[in-house]
Amino acid sequence: MARIGLFFGTNTGKTRKVAKLIKKRFDDDTVADPLNVNRTTLEEFAAYSHLILGTPTLGDGQLPGTSADCENESWEEFLPRLEGFDFSGKTIALFGLGDQVGYGEEFLDALIELYNFFTERGARLVGAWPSEGYEFEHSAALVDGKFVGLALDLDNQSGLTEERLDTWLKSIAADFDLPL
Repeated sequence: MARIGLFFGTNTGKTRKVAKLIKKRFDDDTVADPLNVNRTTLEEFAAYSHLILGTPTLGDGQLPGTSADCENESWEEFLPRLEGFDFSGKTIALFGLGDQVGYGEEFLDALIELYNFFTERGARLVGAWPSEGYEFEHSAALVDGKFVGLALDLDNQSGLTEERLDTWLKSIAADFDLPL
């Protein structure tokens, strides 16, 4: 089994695309194949001591799920199934997708929901990302002036995705014992 679990929620497939970009940078012993949380068992998810988790922000700053008009269940339905799990001793890095132009008032807001959920259950969150280089009005995902995870905008800054991804992976390499 790989050392690092890679899970995502999605609606349009963009978050899945980023998860695949992450996976392409590592061998099967290091990072597992990306799994959509709507196709994941609790046991699969909890088996990893290191997790990379991705989510888009939908609607009014929501996690993907049926109340956000997604066709399939996603993070909204998966997180309640994890309520009783203790994530102490686990290290988690987050990445989020949003549209800073079209949804500048809630840019990456869903990311803070994952951050809060896992920190409240004892996980160590790493991979904060600078807010410079983005133009948005508000983001709940800012803590101490940084995003709680990698911030990506494939709608308006897709040309920066690969570079941002490489820089972010280098920033979490020590915490994840990544061969970069």
